Amino acid sequence: MWDNAPLLRSISSALVSFSVLAVLYGAIDYAVHLPRLLPISKVKLSAAPERLVAGDVLARVKSEVRGNFFTVDIEHLRKSLEALPWVRKVSIRRQFPDSLILQFEEHQPLARWNDAALVNVQGEVFEAQTGQVLPGFIGYAGSSAEMVQQYAKFSEQLAVLGLRVTQLALSPRHAWQMHLSNDMEVELGRAELQERLARFVAVYPYSLGEMRETTSPDSKTVMPVTGQKLKVEYVDMRYRNGFVVRMRHGNA
Repeated sequence: MWDNAPLLRSISSALVSFSVLAVLYGAIDYAVHLPRLLPISKVKLSAAPERLVAGDVLARVKSEVRGNFFTVDIEHLRKSLEALPWVRKVSIRRQFPDSLILQFEEHQPLARWNDAALVNVQGEVFEAQTGQVLPGFIGYAGSSAEMVQQYAKFSEQLAVLGLRVTQLALSPRHAWQMHLSNDMEVELGRAELQERLARFVAVYPYSLGEMRETTSPDSKTVMPVTGQKLKVEYVDMRYRNGFVVRMRHGNA
């Protein structure tokens, strides 16, 4: 046996391999089962949060971090932090020997969603509390991204009139309606949205807008012969060659 060179080489290789594996296993076992080795003792934010409370972030990290620098579950921590209000995304990286660096992307609210949540500028619905004055979106599930895109287009068209969309509604039949900052409702329907709104913008200064011009220092509506105040309440732009107006009667 001892004169069998190939056999001896095989035994020697096996012993070396076993020794290497034993050392590696021991090192891994030592790192895994001894969290006191290189513990996470520092958490750093790459930038000051705008809406997040740093104390809430640190408290969440403290409650979720398990293990040491090598064994901490980064993915679990990331998901836990993204469950915090106002957090859209978070990236986490280790910094040797004892630190975690957190970088947050916060939600930027654009509108309120069905009076129950918020919509960010990417069209994603999220839940958070804010006292910020925002337009309202009324839509069905899955329509928020499209509503954000149309809101931007409508806002650009209305800017020349100094008007803003205060509420935008999209029905399940895909019909669009908006409430403007001058307290006027505009019906656009399901097709030719930009064209219909362009006609509204074109006629507003010469007809719809004039009905709302001040005729006296304390009045913002025209005064007919009867002395009754009139105010444009609703405009239906779904007609190809014109539009329908509904007036609001009485003091407004």
